[in-house]
Amino acid sequence: MTEPHRRLTREDYERGLPDHHDPTAGLFGAPPAQSALTLRLVLAAFGLVVCVVFGVLWLRTDLPSWPAVVLFASGAVALVDLLVVARRKRRGEPG
Repeated sequence: MTEPHRRLTREDYERGLPDHHDPTAGLFGAPPAQSALTLRLVLAAFGLVVCVVFGVLWLRTDLPSWPAVVLFASGAVALVDLLVVARRKRRGEPG
């Protein structure tokens, strides 16, 4: 039987996950790769704001509305990414 999954702690992420392998770690003095969750969080928030603002501005014109729908769909993707990254950061993953 497999053992039940336990919640990973910040120490687990600092130590490294057991099945993770970074082939470039230590190669030519390179530091191990790290996730850029904070940068991804900022970019997702920026994308959400830009998509919503431009979508609303587009709807106020007399142009066809399909580009606004595309912008709002992109904003929804940015919102989902924002929530996923925020959850990962709250869980304690470094980055």
